[in-house]
Amino acid sequence: MMNWGKAWLNYKKIDGMEETKLLDEIYYYWEDPIIVNAAAELETALTKMQEISVTSRRIEKGEEAKLPSGVILQVEESSSLDKEGYRITREENKIFIEGKEPTGVLYGAFHLIRLIGCGESIERLAIEEAPSNPNRMLNHWDNIDGSIERGYAGKSIFFDKENILLNDRTRDYARLCASVGINGVVINNVNVRGAATRLITKEYLPQLKKMADIFHGYGIKLFLSLNFAAPMEIGGLTLADPLDSQVITWWKGAFKEIYEYIPDFGGFLVKADSEGRPGPFTYHRTHAEGANMLAEIIKPYGGIIVWRCFVYNCKQDWRDRLTDRAKAGYDNFMPLDGKFNDNVILQIKNGPMDFQVREPVSPLLGGLRHTNQILEVQVTQEYTGQQRHVCYLIPMWEEVLKFKTYCGEKADTVADIVSGRTFYQTNCGMAGVANIGNDENWTGHDLAAANWYGFGRISWDTTLTAEEIAKEWILMTFSDDERVIENITGILMNSWPAYEKYTSPLGIGWMVNPGHHYGPNVDGYEYDRWGTYHRADCKGIGVERGQAGTGYTLQYHEPNASMYEKIETCPEELLLFFHYISYTHKLKSGKTLIQHIYDTHFEGVEDVEEMIKKWKALEGSIDSDAFERVTLRLKEQLSNSKDWRDIVNSYFYRKSGIADGKNRTIY
Repeated sequence: MMNWGKAWLNYKKIDGMEETKLLDEIYYYWEDPIIVNAAAELETALTKMQEISVTSRRIEKGEEAKLPSGVILQVEESSSLDKEGYRITREENKIFIEGKEPTGVLYGAFHLIRLIGCGESIERLAIEEAPSNPNRMLNHWDNIDGSIERGYAGKSIFFDKENILLNDRTRDYARLCASVGINGVVINNVNVRGAATRLITKEYLPQLKKMADIFHGYGIKLFLSLNFAAPMEIGGLTLADPLDSQVITWWKGAFKEIYEYIPDFGGFLVKADSEGRPGPFTYHRTHAEGANMLAEIIKPYGGIIVWRCFVYNCKQDWRDRLTDRAKAGYDNFMPLDGKFNDNVILQIKNGPMDFQVREPVSPLLGGLRHTNQILEVQVTQEYTGQQRHVCYLIPMWEEVLKFKTYCGEKADTVADIVSGRTFYQTNCGMAGVANIGNDENWTGHDLAAANWYGFGRISWDTTLTAEEIAKEWILMTFSDDERVIENITGILMNSWPAYEKYTSPLGIGWMVNPGHHYGPNVDGYEYDRWGTYHRADCKGIGVERGQAGTGYTLQYHEPNASMYEKIETCPEELLLFFHYISYTHKLKSGKTLIQHIYDTHFEGVEDVEEMIKKWKALEGSIDSDAFERVTLRLKEQLSNSKDWRDIVNSYFYRKSGIADGKNRTIY
């Protein structure tokens, strides 16, 4: 029986291991909670993988030279390794895992476990790694009552009925995050309301300290989302003006108290002046003034302020053809480039809108030159099937990271920028909106765990491919059976394109039911009551974002601006995002736009049917409980994909009056 509570750390037996003697002792001489956890993880993993008794113990420095065999964990502060980097080497019957600091050793231990779990040889080891990104964070949108905004895997593992939860799952969560290199976790929703505002007070700090201590043992810093209006809501003040002396004094007292309880507290994530959240605009202050006030107070403690760039006026009248939500992030933050303190990081969504199945890369990435940046992606599948549909998102993120912004002559990809390489910054990285809850399998859909695993791996090493990550995860989670690897890899790698086919064509996005954002409703999005997000009429569909329209294309560097400006050069997968196109326009395939819409929606359903065939072929080869859970999810996905196909195709048939060229039934 698979231990699904442990996810990819279930540590199944590895057949054919020939070097068990080499791996039956773990030694360490640095007494530190992180090192102790690294040794314990190796002990647990190697015991289960080899089905032998493995022990770990502390030795004195220098004693390792006398040992006949074993795995030796070493912290060498004078090492040439990067801060969180590690080195794994083998000398005869000894394996050395070295780090400049304990966290590097922990990551090295998990790397060795991953090698063995994936069936790789350990005969010759000469591995040296360091993370691509300094900050690799998960943002949880968990509410203090135990619910999760955009959560699709049960209730919160952190909160219940305004209480902090601390249990075995807290530790397992930290283990899973550390195993893929995640080093920061924001545990509460960015929309901080009610009792959640009090998380920064003595009412909750003792319990949060215990959580932070657990996280610390796995190299993870605890962060909180912050309510900008806290001085008013819990501080008794009449305002939250970031330049007011009373407000500054109040925040100084609040931060001092937090760090007295949690000395290694990471800092705060802030959503301000967007979708009804309070912020500096109320007082005619800028985002920079709001963020810098907090940053100056937290800097002596080593903390950072992560300020989200998801800022737009959701009350706008979208019927105005020049009103363009896509421009909002750039318009708000580009004028402030260089005005943020060095411990402020702007957190930028991968696209300019809101985690759609297909968007262009945000022009802020490559636009900002003097400001720290974190790339924000959504692991939880708000607009990509809500973990009822399999939709493996790593290929999307891989495309984003490889995107050339042309912000300079070299090191101009998104991966370069958010790593800090482009502009020589140190407070950068990636953040993922988490997809886990208290369901037995963590993510509701067993295959959705690949997105959690994949976020950690690609934020650690941005050169990894989506297929490499998928195969790693399958080997660690399911089996080394070739058919299992081939079929599940095929399902995962085809899932994002399939979802795109049967939902939103050519970058148009949205078309979802209001509020919960699940299922097809072409004109239903709550901020788009007039269908203006797709602007379909009887002649065509799409948003004109060139210079003749909203001017959004001008936010990009050349040659991207010109590429998007022209219909002829615009990538077709984004054609309707950038341009209004007639239904009779011929695409590069030779098909008309309307025929492409019809065909892709039918093809998407066929792709899901093929996924089901691949999955059914694995019955008996993987854990039966997991098999049944995924089978049920795939059946639901097939039914939903047919709904999407029929509703979207019917909508455009009625709009255009053009019949399907293949004479299929369109209701």
